[in-house]
Amino acid sequence: MKRTIQARLSAMMFLEFFVWGAWYTTIAVTMTAHGMEGLTHWPFTVNPIAALVAPFFVGLIADRYFPTQSVLGVLHLLGAAFMFVAPSVIGYPLLFILALLAYNLCFMPTISLTNTLAFHNMTEQESQFPVIRVFGTVGWIVAGLLVSYLGGYFVPAGASGALPEETTFPLYLTATISAVYGLYSFTLPHTPPPAEGETVSVRDILGLDALKTLGSPSFYVFLLSSFLISIPLAAYYNFTQTFLADTGFQQIAAVQTIGQASEVIFMLLMPMFFVRLGVKWMLGVGMFAWVLRYGLFALGAPDMVTWMILSGIALHGICYDFFFVAGQIYVDKKASPKVRGQAQGLIVLLTYGAGMLIGAQVAGWLFNLIRTGEQLTLNQWVHFWWVPAAFAGAVLVFFVFFFDDEVEVGGESVASVMGAETEDDAPENIAA
Repeated sequence: MKRTIQARLSAMMFLEFFVWGAWYTTIAVTMTAHGMEGLTHWPFTVNPIAALVAPFFVGLIADRYFPTQSVLGVLHLLGAAFMFVAPSVIGYPLLFILALLAYNLCFMPTISLTNTLAFHNMTEQESQFPVIRVFGTVGWIVAGLLVSYLGGYFVPAGASGALPEETTFPLYLTATISAVYGLYSFTLPHTPPPAEGETVSVRDILGLDALKTLGSPSFYVFLLSSFLISIPLAAYYNFTQTFLADTGFQQIAAVQTIGQASEVIFMLLMPMFFVRLGVKWMLGVGMFAWVLRYGLFALGAPDMVTWMILSGIALHGICYDFFFVAGQIYVDKKASPKVRGQAQGLIVLLTYGAGMLIGAQVAGWLFNLIRTGEQLTLNQWVHFWWVPAAFAGAVLVFFVFFFDDEVEVGGESVASVMGAETEDDAPENIAA
C-alpha cells in the first residue's frame, strides 16, 4: 500500500472518531446546563437504536448498490445538517433528541463503511490496519482536548465560570468537522460496493447461522455475559461527564481522554496478557475492571478524591480491551471464516445495540430515582455508582462459574481482530 493512501486512510479514521468524540463525551453536561438534566440518558438511547439499524442499512443497501466513499460522504453531509440544527432546538427537548437520533442514524453506519473502505485499499490487513485504526483513537483524544481548551473562547460573555462543555460549541464543532469530512470522503480511493450482486438476508445480518454453528454452553454464557455487562456500561458513557462536573473538574472532555490513552497502552500489551492469562481470565479481568471502576467512583465521590476518580477513568483500557476486544478475539478464533463476520455482527447487536439500549434507560431511571434536586449530591452519587458496580460484579461471578472454554490465541490475533472485528467496530467500537 502506498504511503499516500495510508495517510489518506489514517486521516479518514482520525475524522471519523473526532466527530464522535466531540459531542459524545459532553452531551450530558450540555443538556444539564440547558435544563434537561433528567433527560441526559436519551442521547445514549438513540445511539444504540442507530446501532441496531446500522447493520441493516449497510448490509442490505450500502454494501450492495453504491461506492463506499460516496455513501460515506453523503451520510456525513446529512449528519452535519442534522447536527447544525440541534443547537437551534435545544430549548425543545423532544426536537433536540429527535435531531440527535437523525444524526446518529446517519453516523453509525459510517463506522463499518470506513473499515470496508480501509480493508479494500490495504495489501496487508493485519499489519496495516492497526496503524491506521489507532488514528481514530487519536482523533477522539484531540476532539476532547479541543472542546475543553479551545471551547473556552466560545463561552458567551457574561457567563463567567461556565464550562465549554456546557455550551453548544461541541455540537457546532461536530457539525463543522462532519461537513468537512463529508466533502473529504468523496476524494478517498474508489471502493465499489463489496457485496454487489450478492444476496444478503436479514438472517445473515442477525448472525443466526453463526449462533447455530458456534452454539455451545460456554459460547451461550459468553453471549449472555456480553449482553449483561453492556447494561452497566451505559452508566459510564452517560453519567461520567456529569459526575466529573459535580465533583469539581473543569476540563471534562479533556479529562475523559485519559481513558482513550489507556486504551492504546493496553491494546499494545494484550498479546502478552493473552499468553499469561488465557481467554477466560482476560474476559474476567475485563469485567472485574468495571466493578473496580464504579467502586472507585463511589468511594471517591463524597470527598471528591481526585486520584480515585482519575484511576476509574484510566481503567478504561482494561475495561474495554480486556473484555470487548478480547471477546472479539475469542469469537474470531472460534468461528470459521464462513460465519466469522456474522458472529462479530451478532456480538455488536447484543452489546452496543440491545445491551446499551436497555442500559441507557435503566441508568436514566436510576438517576431520576435517586436525585432530589436538579443534580445528584455527592452522597447520592455514591448510591448511584454502587448499583452498576454490583450488577457488573454479579455478571462476573456468573461468567467465572459457568464459562469453561479455551482457545489458543497467538500474538498475531490482536492485530487480526482489530481488523476482523471491525464490522463490529461499527457502532461499536466505542473506541472510545
